[in-house]
Amino acid sequence: MTPPELALVVPCYNEAARLDSAAFLAFVSTRPGVQLVMVDDGSTDTTGAILESMRAAAPQSVTTVRHTPNRGKGEAVRAGVHAALAQRAALVGYFDADLSTPLRAVDDFLAVLHGHPTIEFVLGSRLQLLGRDIRRKATRHYLGRIFATAVSHALDLAVYDTQCGAKVLRVNEATAALFAEPFRSPWIFDVELIARYLRTPVAPGEPSRKDRLYELVLPAWHDIPGSKLRWYDFARAAIDVGHIWRERVASRPASLAGQTTASRRESA
Repeated sequence: MTPPELALVVPCYNEAARLDSAAFLAFVSTRPGVQLVMVDDGSTDTTGAILESMRAAAPQSVTTVRHTPNRGKGEAVRAGVHAALAQRAALVGYFDADLSTPLRAVDDFLAVLHGHPTIEFVLGSRLQLLGRDIRRKATRHYLGRIFATAVSHALDLAVYDTQCGAKVLRVNEATAALFAEPFRSPWIFDVELIARYLRTPVAPGEPSRKDRLYELVLPAWHDIPGSKLRWYDFARAAIDVGHIWRERVASRPASLAGQTTASRRESA
């Protein structure tokens, strides 16, 4: 089989009521360079059967992976990426199964990567601007802004939206290695992924990792009912963000840490 240009991982857990299989199949029917990697993360409803029917309908364009038992979204994405890497895809990405980010946005991600050869990691960003169709509950929006501020501090990165479930990476040795180890958090694995990316060394004279990240403002994003997130997941996420911040501080070069300590003493 010819390696796909893009392998798009779709993690699924009990998505039978929300999964629009017809939309996915229609999408790949017009894009031969895209391979769907549908991951059933230990679903207890008929999600697995729906995914197998999709694979049977388009065996050249749909791959299925099954987890038993449920391991969480982060590990579902990681398993799907491993399957994508085995297919030697040039790009890997993931989209949420509910299609809150419409599949037509894939073309925007590809345009960024085609037009900017140095960009390796494109993050979808939900930003309400004129001409954009972003529909999100007010409570989740404001909680999201608080969370995003904490994440920006933890990563030392001026990122607007880490939690949008639409991301695409260029495949190379460095980006493939990001998925080698399990993620600590099932929900904010996106933040862990970015943190791992920022810690990846670069060769002398090459652009920094920060300069290879790109936030793509999505043309549309709709908050679809049926999210698996619960209030206590936000509490767990806060703890995980703190851990990511500590890892970043601990991984700073000793010279930089010494400079920071000295500057604090001088200011005191």
